[in-house]
Amino acid sequence: MIRLGEYNILRVVKTVDFGVYLDGGDYWGEILLPKETAPAECKEGDELKVFIYFDSEDRVIATMTEPKAVVGDFALMKVVGTSRVGAFLDWGLRKDLLVPFREQREEMQMGREYLVYVYVDKTTDRIVASTRLNRFLDKTPADYKPGEEVQLIIARRTDLGYNVIVNGSHEAVIYRNEIFQPLSIGQHVTGYIKQVREDGKIDCILQKNDGHEQVDRLSAIILKKLEENGGVLQVSDKSDPAEIYQLFGCSKKNYKKAVGGLFKQHKVMIGEKELKLK
Repeated sequence: MIRLGEYNILRVVKTVDFGVYLDGGDYWGEILLPKETAPAECKEGDELKVFIYFDSEDRVIATMTEPKAVVGDFALMKVVGTSRVGAFLDWGLRKDLLVPFREQREEMQMGREYLVYVYVDKTTDRIVASTRLNRFLDKTPADYKPGEEVQLIIARRTDLGYNVIVNGSHEAVIYRNEIFQPLSIGQHVTGYIKQVREDGKIDCILQKNDGHEQVDRLSAIILKKLEENGGVLQVSDKSDPAEIYQLFGCSKKNYKKAVGGLFKQHKVMIGEKELKLK
């Protein structure tokens, strides 16, 4: 069974001057893989991993060019054209990907990038994309545990912080006061579950909750940085959180905890604008 908008392993049944034909089964018949993307030494009987989609004339076609996303993916793509039917995205193939007007959360603008979900429209059997991401997320209660490591996609900036997609399925929030690094829409980052609330909403963080192990690890990083910089760093507990994150990859709160511990151990001296190795 051919999976439209996904990778399929198909057998070569015929070679011609302009490419090769692949066995698409009874429903699709022979599917053309154009010469421009076919392997040079391809022959009858070979099995090839190909991406299946529709070309500009709505004929099913195969390619070995890798698209920016397959069906079921969330991906950041740029608008390269607009028309009365919708916006068109560059997804790395010869034919651009359509976002119908009804699937636009807001009217999409030429040249801008948007996070979209790629799917097959059951009405038209065509591969399209949507910026109405919430429609494609899992609404069933999540079974995540506090502290569990998850993969996040930064979806949208809000007054509270950022909405994110957890493991490609659930929506969650990272609050602004718990963000200590630059983030951008479409970015993939590792995060952690902070809590799943009684109403089912999920809160995430980008760093593990405070703990002795984390503070010990951070203390070692601070000491190493000091040694590498001649025993002095131009950073203090009054420094900007972004500067602290850039140096040590941690929040200002955790930095102050680690430095406080090193001070009590008589390993560092804390100045107004600098930290020194004792």
